[in-house]
Amino acid sequence: MADRPIRVLFLCLGNICRSPLAEGVFRAKVEEAGLATHFEIDSAGTGPWHAGEPPDARMRSTAQKNGVDLGTIRGRQLSKADLDRFDHIFAMDKSNLHDALFLDPGGDHGTRIRLFREFDPDPGDYQVPDPYYGGPSGFDHVYAIVDRTAQAILERLYTAHRLDSEPDH
Repeated sequence: MADRPIRVLFLCLGNICRSPLAEGVFRAKVEEAGLATHFEIDSAGTGPWHAGEPPDARMRSTAQKNGVDLGTIRGRQLSKADLDRFDHIFAMDKSNLHDALFLDPGGDHGTRIRLFREFDPDPGDYQVPDPYYGGPSGFDHVYAIVDRTAQAILERLYTAHRLDSEPDH
């Protein structure tokens, strides 16, 4: 094990739908694999609108029906300090990737900030669609994307960081 946890941040616009779901799903997969001591997991939004608020009720419901609890997560805004703190920042879409990179004009952290779906086995257009203005099927669709991509990210980080417990598939 490394001398400190691997710090992972998931990023979307308001930090109430996609990124808290990714945080919750990834945390559940890490815990299920027995790797919780190896990770520090968080999420943030590029905008300030929902700071301090819980995730959207529809996303909490979707997560809950899939066995993932988002109850302790509260929205917060991405800060420049996050770029220094986190080893891996996964943006849900190109707009949020751009906003995160804007905080890094010198390009010092560019390799830490990537699109979440770069690791999706079926990446489509590499964007996690925002389900906020849609119906329940959009939340289910986002859950499916996040679930398979979070597993792929865990497997990649397991290998890259040479962790000592095998992640479950």
